[in-house]
Amino acid sequence: MPITVRELAGKLALPVLAGDVSKPVGWVHGTELADPTPFLEGGELLLTTGLNALRDGYVERLVRAGVVGLGFGTGLGHDVVPPALVQAAAEAGLGLVEVPREVPFIAISKAVSKALAADEYAALTRTSEAQRALTRAAVRTGVGGVVRRLGQWIDGWAVLLDAAGRPVHAHNPRLVPDLTAELARLKTAGGLASAAFELDGVHVFLQVLGSRARGVLAVGTTRPEPGIVNTAASLLVLALAQHDSVDAARRELRAGQFRMLLAGLAVDGLPGRFRVFLAAEPPDDDVFWAEHDGDVVVLTDEFDGVASSEVDQNDVARGYREARQARQAGVRTFEELAGHLPLPDGFADALLKPLDAETRATLRVWLAHHGAWDPAATELGVHRHTLRNRVRKAEQALNRSLDSPGLRAELWLALHREGQ
Repeated sequence: MPITVRELAGKLALPVLAGDVSKPVGWVHGTELADPTPFLEGGELLLTTGLNALRDGYVERLVRAGVVGLGFGTGLGHDVVPPALVQAAAEAGLGLVEVPREVPFIAISKAVSKALAADEYAALTRTSEAQRALTRAAVRTGVGGVVRRLGQWIDGWAVLLDAAGRPVHAHNPRLVPDLTAELARLKTAGGLASAAFELDGVHVFLQVLGSRARGVLAVGTTRPEPGIVNTAASLLVLALAQHDSVDAARRELRAGQFRMLLAGLAVDGLPGRFRVFLAAEPPDDDVFWAEHDGDVVVLTDEFDGVASSEVDQNDVARGYREARQARQAGVRTFEELAGHLPLPDGFADALLKPLDAETRATLRVWLAHHGAWDPAATELGVHRHTLRNRVRKAEQALNRSLDSPGLRAELWLALHREGQ
């Protein structure tokens, strides 16, 4: 931090006489003008021997100009600092120090210049260290690591918001204020890429990430360090671009794998049996999903979406058709579809009339397992040969082969209609 008037006075043994001496000194300027304010920018420590310092309104003009302190030289025109000046400084809150003749004004200028140089070097060193730390985080842990490391470095909060303003990664999220209004202003500011403001004593920075506006980096800290924030923003733009490339490659890979499944080829990493879901958007869960023909397809046991009946890798094509049929019918699962398809009057009764209760129960389980013998026999608690005999009995009663997909579909619909 820059040297304050108090620290400078202590360093050079300058007596403090009045006012607020806690403000940092941005520069030192010596003058004997009655009104030097046109030549000041604010933040200066003004040095004078008092030729015009006793004029009416002198101290008030300095305060309005943002002068942080007044150094009054004694031993030349004045042996002591005039009491009237001390009183005026005390009333206005202007820091006032005495500068004895043995302390030349140039010594004060050198001390402030040296302190400013040291402060600038410290800031550059800190920024350089922050750049290295943030770069390491980007390489090792990606986007989320940069956001967390930035929040730690500035000892504040940091959050990466997506294009819709939703938090994606954050450090100290409980400290993040409501930024809705500020984000809206930034969005409608005609291409403005950043904003900085103070909120409840915290310096807040908003930085749009990239020309494609992949998101916004929001940072809050009590110590403004825009250089570090800009470094983090640049790294995030690069990391997000890399993430987009990797994500695109992964999407294409999954799409290719799903095309393999539709063609009847096996893919590693899938459960033995699952459902084919049609989702509104890609899931966050660690499950297999792919984009195909405008659909987001998820292969898992349970998910929030329109679902097929249970299938395995050999039946993904059928499961995909079932899920699309269920969606078209406005139901959640393919099993519900039977209750929503129109059947001619008496169709179910006529089809099932030749079958006894045991055969109907057997077919309901067997068809639910898509004609798979072992799982159906296990559920029924019978040997697979017994199950085969019951299915042959049904074929004899119906005088039709259950190898026919059409007959299976008709029985499935009729058995479900019967159970309602």
